[in-house]
Amino acid sequence: MVAEMATEQIRNLEKLLDSPRDGALLRYSLGSAYLKAGELERALEQLREALARDPRYSAAWKTLGTALAEAGRDDEALETWRRGIAAAHEKGDRQAEKEMTVFARRLEKRLGRAE
Repeated sequence: MVAEMATEQIRNLEKLLDSPRDGALLRYSLGSAYLKAGELERALEQLREALARDPRYSAAWKTLGTALAEAGRDDEALETWRRGIAAAHEKGDRQAEKEMTVFARRLEKRLGRAE
């Protein structure tokens, strides 16, 4: 059921690509839908595109880090969350900053890099 909903959402979002509504939010939403559907590479591509369009998009940093961690790309995930923490701090998005800090610390601990 979840996969069917994600597939339908993906189809609807893909229709908006290269339209006047195409932007960071659309790319983030599409990347998130791909992530839910288990399509990691497509998710990574869209989340990176969201950040290319808006480098201060805290939620995109957080979700990109999550997708990278799910793909087993721990070093990239850690670096992504660190960059996201800086972007969230600059933007004043304290909640996203806190969440990514927790995610980064957990990953560092799991990797044996906790400070």
